[in-house]
Amino acid sequence: MKTAMTQRVQRGAALIVSLILLIVLTLLGLSSIRTVAQEERMTANTFDRSLGFQGAEAALRVGEAVAQLQADAAPANPGFDSAGLYSDSDSSCGVSPCQGGLCSQPDKDCGVRWLDSAFAGWVNAGGLSLGALAETPQYFVEYLGGNFPCNIDDPTSGAQNCKRYRVTARSNSGGDRANVILQSIYAAE
Repeated sequence: MKTAMTQRVQRGAALIVSLILLIVLTLLGLSSIRTVAQEERMTANTFDRSLGFQGAEAALRVGEAVAQLQADAAPANPGFDSAGLYSDSDSSCGVSPCQGGLCSQPDKDCGVRWLDSAFAGWVNAGGLSLGALAETPQYFVEYLGGNFPCNIDDPTSGAQNCKRYRVTARSNSGGDRANVILQSIYAAE
């Protein structure tokens, strides 16, 4: 008789142990699914950021080429005086005097242009083959002045009449998931 009772107790314990193991395995499976889903989101975000960065870099190169053309222009491009400065005699902080992606010297008392949602001086960087981007990258070029040293290795010697331009580019990978803004200071002799 004792043998029959022991077998019944063991069968009940085996059932409880197997149910506990099943619960543990289910929790491990759910945790793995959450981890994989999180990794997929991270990979998608990294991909979007990479696309946005590539687009902004391409727009930055286009903007730097425009800055070099402006520095070499003789006479200066329309709307700009011979020094490469856009005529902004009647401008104020709310109005951004820009023409064709070339903007006047920034006013230190005004906010930065690239953070201003009302700024309309962005120009599409055309001719780029970035098929995966939903939107065309954009740029604008700000004239910073023409009295900078031409030799950056030895700024105290040589000519002090080289021009500087700040090129700002932005790109969106599509769906407003990854917006990238890049800037460079372009030196033109």
